[in-house]
Amino acid sequence: MQPQFDLTLSADVPLGGTCLLPGDKSLSHRAALFAALAEGESVIDRFLVSGVTHAMLNALDALGIVWHLDDSRLTVQGRGLRGFTPPAAPLDCGNSATTIRLLAGALAAAGTPCTLDGSAGLRRRPMDRITAPLLRMGVPITSSDGCAPLTLAARAASHPLTAVDETLPVASAQVKSCLILAALAADGESTLREPGPSRDHTERMLAAMGADIRVEGRAVTVAPLLQPLTPLRMTLPGDISSAAFLLVAAALVPGSELCVRDVGVNPTRTGILDVLREMGARITVENPRVVAGEPVGDIRLVAAPLQAVRVGGDTVVRMIDEFPVFAVAACFASGVTEVHDAEELRYKETDRISVLCGELKTLGVQVAERRDGFTIKGGTLTGGACDAHGDHRLAMSLALAGLAAPAPVTVHHAEILNESFPGFVEQLRELGVSVRAGSKESSESK
Repeated sequence: MQPQFDLTLSADVPLGGTCLLPGDKSLSHRAALFAALAEGESVIDRFLVSGVTHAMLNALDALGIVWHLDDSRLTVQGRGLRGFTPPAAPLDCGNSATTIRLLAGALAAAGTPCTLDGSAGLRRRPMDRITAPLLRMGVPITSSDGCAPLTLAARAASHPLTAVDETLPVASAQVKSCLILAALAADGESTLREPGPSRDHTERMLAAMGADIRVEGRAVTVAPLLQPLTPLRMTLPGDISSAAFLLVAAALVPGSELCVRDVGVNPTRTGILDVLREMGARITVENPRVVAGEPVGDIRLVAAPLQAVRVGGDTVVRMIDEFPVFAVAACFASGVTEVHDAEELRYKETDRISVLCGELKTLGVQVAERRDGFTIKGGTLTGGACDAHGDHRLAMSLALAGLAAPAPVTVHHAEILNESFPGFVEQLRELGVSVRAGSKESSESK
């Protein structure tokens, strides 16, 4: 368990500099798992080394996959689609919904008997979104009232899964990815239809590895895997979800200018850039290129006064992980910001609507919670103490409020931020942020 600490940030001068971030979390999960499903050695550079990705690596280890991590270079010895060894005990997915949902799809394709479990928080997250369609495909899977733990029984290679034409209940890359993986072992082509756009990292990466995957609009068609997946040789781009914290930090401090290099700018993930531009921040993407099928660029932001916006529709899915930090930006925008169509936020590490609104209120913000979103009146945040509630994105977002608040903002239990963004504090310090991090008994200036 990580030692507990409180975090207080402040900015006395404009922020500036150039940053290079750890690898993308979503891509790190997928690269590790898909490398295990390939045949042969994969080498993945700039792999994100964090609590959530260790859950995936530990699970692969328990399934008989040999891997080696040297700094941020991950080497995986893939054993093919049916190469898993049944684990001796249930797999602990920690607090990672990506881990449990992607593993469920891979285990379904492999036919490997296994139980997937995780933290108390993970056990509260809905899993019937994957178990119901997996059952229709013939996967022998059970759950605990639609939640983890999930148990898959063995399935012989001579009994392929049933191809499906499935309309997903929500636009979710995790659900879609789970079913794509299962469809690789089906008896024909499967088509998955989404009600809205979601990140397409799985489609891009598996296609680059040789899978027959076709995308038409919001429908993905997956053919059974006839040849082994080709091992990966790739360098992962930086995580745009992590970049969002640094971009908002710079946007909150007048006179700031920041460049974040080598960031993934997949259009299914760049909603936060569009919204920050609409709010008034001057954002450009420089040096655009494609790396292993993924769009990559250098993101530059120049601070400017922020204006309130209304966010809803397809934009919500394209920035689903960035709403906590966006909400902090909205606290310092002129006018009233509205968020609609975002009920999915209630099913994250915390209920990110209820908990976020509650913590912002403790900081003086005039915020109103709705079933599918919230409204924030800008210019009302005063400062104070708040709590991260075990949510890494909430911890980092609330801490940033201190950069522009009239009084200090202290986040209790901020150690959870290392789950997804190791080096967060160090990156901010290099940009010019004053950081105070320490236990409640003693604080340490950094």
